[in-house]
Amino acid sequence: MKALIVIDFTHDFVNGKLPVGEAAVAIQHTVAELTRRYVEQQDFVVMAVDLHEENEAYHPEAKLFPPHNLRGTEGRNLFGALESAYKENKEQIYWMDKSRYSAFCGTDLDVKLRERGIREISLIGVCTDICVLHTAVDAYNLGYNITVYKDAVASFNAAGHDWALTHFEGTLGARVINSN
Repeated sequence: MKALIVIDFTHDFVNGKLPVGEAAVAIQHTVAELTRRYVEQQDFVVMAVDLHEENEAYHPEAKLFPPHNLRGTEGRNLFGALESAYKENKEQIYWMDKSRYSAFCGTDLDVKLRERGIREISLIGVCTDICVLHTAVDAYNLGYNITVYKDAVASFNAAGHDWALTHFEGTLGARVINSN
């Protein structure tokens, strides 16, 4: 069994309060297709979704980014084709709130993966050079084999996106591949 971790593919990150924009809109069908593929293969699929509270003065991101993915807002809903893929398969998908860049930080992700004997994870979503990157670094440090689908990640920072793809492969030993 493998795992697919879908990171922060929400309205706020695609075209909302902290938008990646066209680069994220362009990958929505690939993100949805990969989600469906992993569900069909009976792999472990995780929606790792950023969760923030209104007026989080002490959260480190409060000084870096505008408020985003606030509890109870439309901005936190999955975007476009991914929302449909999730609704079709929600019984087979593990929804996991996260409050830091890495999907491993402060969550039960490592426990859920180890319970299932999973050592191989694939990462997709946004932002390539922030949440996807930090999740990959933690996965590397925890001993997971990592695949990043380069046609299913995006960032609002093109240079950061390109740098992260190189870093995944050259420093973390990840496979960086296309989905097809």
